[in-house]
Amino acid sequence: MDIKEKINLISRLTEEVIEKDELEFLFSQNIPLKHYIGLEISGKIHLGTGLVCMQKVKDFADVGVKVHIFLADYHTWINDKLNGDLETIKKIAVGYFKEGLSVAYKCLGGNPKDLNFILASDFYHNNDIFWQTVIDVSKNTSLSRMQRSITILGKKEGGEVDFAKLLYPAMQVADIFAGGFHFSHAGLDQRKANVIARDVANHLKFSPLKIGDKIIKPIAVHNHLLLGLSKPTGDSEEDLQTSMKMSKSKPDSAIFIHDSEDEIIRKIKKAYCPEKETELNPIIDWVKYLIFSREEKIVIERNPEHGGNFEFRNFEELEKSYKSGELHPVDLKNFVAGYLIELLRPARDHFAKSEPKKMLEELEALM
Repeated sequence: MDIKEKINLISRLTEEVIEKDELEFLFSQNIPLKHYIGLEISGKIHLGTGLVCMQKVKDFADVGVKVHIFLADYHTWINDKLNGDLETIKKIAVGYFKEGLSVAYKCLGGNPKDLNFILASDFYHNNDIFWQTVIDVSKNTSLSRMQRSITILGKKEGGEVDFAKLLYPAMQVADIFAGGFHFSHAGLDQRKANVIARDVANHLKFSPLKIGDKIIKPIAVHNHLLLGLSKPTGDSEEDLQTSMKMSKSKPDSAIFIHDSEDEIIRKIKKAYCPEKETELNPIIDWVKYLIFSREEKIVIERNPEHGGNFEFRNFEELEKSYKSGELHPVDLKNFVAGYLIELLRPARDHFAKSEPKKMLEELEALM
């Protein structure tokens, strides 16, 4: 690939790249580039993490960037997930979670050998430079900004939290610099941490990010947050968006990478998908970010008496057809369910095997 093709692949179907105009400089340096995404070990892997995040990871790998999956056990502990038991979190991280992300990557056509997993607690152990960087980041960030940044933990801004949660943003930012990562990849909900990382980049003494003698800022790549399948509720736009977030605590709002064929069909059949409406429509959202992220064209089968098959060469064609009422929700749902059943087959088969099945059952027992 030339530099323009690399930039296009890294940028496609993202919500934001900060700053996109810095990508050309980075790719022109002919040095090994490093990617980072940090993930809490918060439960079963749904399509937002397993497919949307891992598709963007694959995009980075496909342009020759070394990809790193940071298994954030300390952050999970701070955020009180999995009963806040660090040893349990570690076990799930290096067992089920690593296994699940690897097979999800395989579903997308990736080679799991591309993936470099880092357990946070291993990275922090006897690592003076990391803890120095935590302090360095904290010295260059105000308390009020840390308090505003607790939204990256899924907490409301201004809410009362224990002090450990105020350490979370500084630790997340320190991960980037102590690891020497050029790209910080995350969902859009992690934006505040990545903006802090860019704001402190020129002020750090212990682990500034450099190319030669030049200090650079990590490039933040924010992927889309996949909509959940539930009907939106609330009055404000923020309430509507929050209510539609895919959630592990609302299993019918999400499809998990190892769901059975029947479960996939059932969940999509009952999903919110209003006729002719594309805004806040999860099935339309999934077609854009899960299917047209992989396919150049799709064919939606229909009975001849209903008009025969549809062929769409891009998302815009499908969106226009749906808005006009030409494409019916039932036909679209049937197509999406069938597509996901086939796409997720490697994950479903993998977690039917003895050891992976045991990992999944151990996690489910904790939830």
